[in-house]
Amino acid sequence: MADGGTPPAFLGVSRSLSGRAWRQRPADAGVVRAHMQALGLDEPLARALAARGVRADQGADFLAPTLKALFPDPSSFMDMDAAAGAIVDAVQAGASVHVFADYDVDGASSAALLVRWFRAMGAELPIYVPDRLTEGYGPSAKAFDTLKARGADLVITVDCGAAANEAVAHACAIGLKVVVIDHHLMREQPPECLAVVNPNRPGCNSGQGNLAAAGVVFVLLAALNREARARGMFDGREQPDIRRWLDLAAMGAICDVTGLTGFNRALTSLGLRVMSDWANPGLRALLAAAGAEPGPAKCNHAGFILGPRINAGGRIGRSDLGARLLSTDDPEEARALAEELDALNLARREVERQVTDQAVRRVEAAGAHADGSPVVVVEGNDWHPGVVGIVAGRLRERWRKPVVVIGVDAVNGVGKGSGRSQPGMNLGRAVQAAWEAGVLLAGGGHAMAAGLTVKSDSIARLRDFLNERMAGEQPAAEALDAVEVDALVDPRAATRALFEQFEQLAPFGPANPEPMFALEHVSVREATAMNGGHVRCRLAGPDGSAVKAIAWRCADLPGGQALLAGGGGLSVAGRLKADDWNGRRGVQLEIEDVADPRLAG
Repeated sequence: MADGGTPPAFLGVSRSLSGRAWRQRPADAGVVRAHMQALGLDEPLARALAARGVRADQGADFLAPTLKALFPDPSSFMDMDAAAGAIVDAVQAGASVHVFADYDVDGASSAALLVRWFRAMGAELPIYVPDRLTEGYGPSAKAFDTLKARGADLVITVDCGAAANEAVAHACAIGLKVVVIDHHLMREQPPECLAVVNPNRPGCNSGQGNLAAAGVVFVLLAALNREARARGMFDGREQPDIRRWLDLAAMGAICDVTGLTGFNRALTSLGLRVMSDWANPGLRALLAAAGAEPGPAKCNHAGFILGPRINAGGRIGRSDLGARLLSTDDPEEARALAEELDALNLARREVERQVTDQAVRRVEAAGAHADGSPVVVVEGNDWHPGVVGIVAGRLRERWRKPVVVIGVDAVNGVGKGSGRSQPGMNLGRAVQAAWEAGVLLAGGGHAMAAGLTVKSDSIARLRDFLNERMAGEQPAAEALDAVEVDALVDPRAATRALFEQFEQLAPFGPANPEPMFALEHVSVREATAMNGGHVRCRLAGPDGSAVKAIAWRCADLPGGQALLAGGGGLSVAGRLKADDWNGRRGVQLEIEDVADPRLAG
């Protein structure tokens, strides 16, 4: 360790062209040796495993996770038994049950899981998804009035509801029963209803706080089977095999960017295996609409091909399209929904590009990205609220600090905003505090993402509130914002074999990052600027061996400019990706960062 306990700079990079230090991921040498001996792994892979916090006795379960070894007792979740009992009561009584879902992938996957369980039990479960623009996020009194008018007896909220105390109180007042299934941060006092199941609820001892809502719903399905079995409802008939729907649990986990460790890792890993059969008509149709080939499913399928298209319905189209797609068994309906979502996704990308360009120009003209403040808050009239979250994520990557993007309705003077945060800075908690302080009309979220509603004349106050609130977290977060490298390789060693060796650590996500490889003293050849600000090139070592590489959205940033300038002597860090175009089964390096050792600091 260097002075003060800071790890030494890897390859001497204390400040890259993006301003970050490079470090080798720390790993306990004893654990590395144990993984090598017990699992037969080479040192770099064993080191990467240990660096991800996997203890010597956890290696086998990590590399080959199983539900048997990792499935939690459903009763360990506060209110899970009460929720299962209430839902099975409703099924036995023939009551009218409706599911109220959020409009993103996690909400759609959660709703589809419940629809499929009800269908297997011989009942249909109508889906209600609020319109993002006209109804906002989560349950409302108006929505519950609508459900009551439709004849609902019991409403199950999924991926929302845990902080909707007032709306749920209204539901109970008009005679609706409510069960809440959620995973978002919530108040100390839960909504008063039949059950509130949330691993992040104060007092819940399940230890499963990294689950997406779809993961919580999957555990609920196990609890429902257990409850129904105890009541003799499966005498003479098969109980629903919930393992068939693991693909939906994986969709929620990946697209909600949850920590892929423990049981959540098992859900995701096994869910991708189920997804690989492409038996869900909606996922199969969406894959075809995207022009992708069926085959072994990876996180990339969920996060970059399927997920954005499902989200497009809630962002700029009809909010229930995703849930309908994932729950249908009709191939023709699935095809029509998939084509509509694919078209909406194309439109969403153009809207996103326009808002991103405007936000970048506005912030950088004012210097707000580089003034030392912990948070960037940027607003614009009539920016589509369906894309502000994506734009916030793009800008967070660009400026390496939390960003909140707000689209203001110029007519009513109300802004809908979304924020994305940096590791070490809890944006959801700060937004919740802003709501409690009366700065916001509504707001909530979790550490890395948050949503809010604010009057346009309160945006300056919100900016000041968040900057003051999060200032204390900024130094530690900046220290955390380093490029953590797993292994040093040369272009000759950056092969498909190396990629496949490290793929044993997949699926990747928060708490299990993709392996990061560093290349030293490389020359940049054939650098080309592409549409979208991407840079494609080849990285060559001193012996002439080279690896294909691409850097995203960086042509106007120092790292991208260094690549486009060509020449040698650079150090590059990035992730190996499969390059299977035309069946070549190669690799390319997806560049994360560039350093020039000739520049001091």
